[in-house]
Amino acid sequence: MTSKVEEALGYEQARDELIEVVRRLEAGGTTLEESLALWERGEELAKVCRRWLDGARARLDAALAEEAETEAAQESAGDES
Repeated sequence: MTSKVEEALGYEQARDELIEVVRRLEAGGTTLEESLALWERGEELAKVCRRWLDGARARLDAALAEEAETEAAQESAGDES
């Protein structure tokens, strides 16, 4: 289940925030509580990015399939002449 805030995040926003979360985790110096909170936020952001990427892939696949169908129909119509 996604929150309204996560739904409002664009891919670039989620990616940039995820990069910042990773940077902070790698830098260290945070308490265990802070590290866990950052990790959990990073997991949420990664899911948001994955949903965006999956959606983009589905749109590309649909467009490519439509293009292939159009080409096949045109070739078929050309064969009937």
